[in-house]
Amino acid sequence: MTVLIVFGSVEGQTKKVAKFVEKVSRCAGLSTRLVDAADERETVSFDGVTSVILAASVHERRHPARFEGFVLAHEKELDTRRTMFLSVSLSAAFPEGREDAQDYADEMKMRTEFDPDCELLVAGAVRTRSYDYYATQVLRHVVLRGRNFDPSVQEYEFTDWDELESAVAEFLKSD
Repeated sequence: MTVLIVFGSVEGQTKKVAKFVEKVSRCAGLSTRLVDAADERETVSFDGVTSVILAASVHERRHPARFEGFVLAHEKELDTRRTMFLSVSLSAAFPEGREDAQDYADEMKMRTEFDPDCELLVAGAVRTRSYDYYATQVLRHVVLRGRNFDPSVQEYEFTDWDELESAVAEFLKSD
C-alpha cells in the first residue's frame, strides 16, 4: 500500500510538512511517494496508491497555482482514493485567524471541486531572511496583527508537529 504525498510550497515550510508526513507514513509501515506539484518534469503514477495526502501553502489568500493545477489534472484519480488536504498558513496559527484559514481552504476546494475525505489547517512559519521591507510590514501589521514580532529572527515555526502527526496517523489507520 502506497501513500502519495503531493505538496505545493513557496518558502519551504510546506515542503518540510510534506517530508514530516512522509516520515509518519513510513513509520506506519506504508510505502510513500513524495511529489512537488511545481515540478513539471515529474510524472505521477497512481498505480498502487491507496491514499493521497495533499499539502499546500497559502500566500495572498491562495494556494500555489501549480498545486491547484495538479488537483484539477488528477481529479479522477483523487476521487477514487482516500484523500487528506493540509492547508498551511500563518492564519491557522491564531484563533482569530482560523476562520480566514478555513476560507482559503474552502475557496481552493470550490475552484478545483476537490472534496477531500479529511482536512487539517496547519500553522505555517515565518522566514524573514527572504522578506523585503514591504513584506515585513505586511507580516507585522496584517498577518501577525500587531503581535510582538522581532523581524531580526530569521525563522519562526508555528506548526504544531504533534497535532499534525496525530491527524496523519489517524487518517492512515485505514490503510
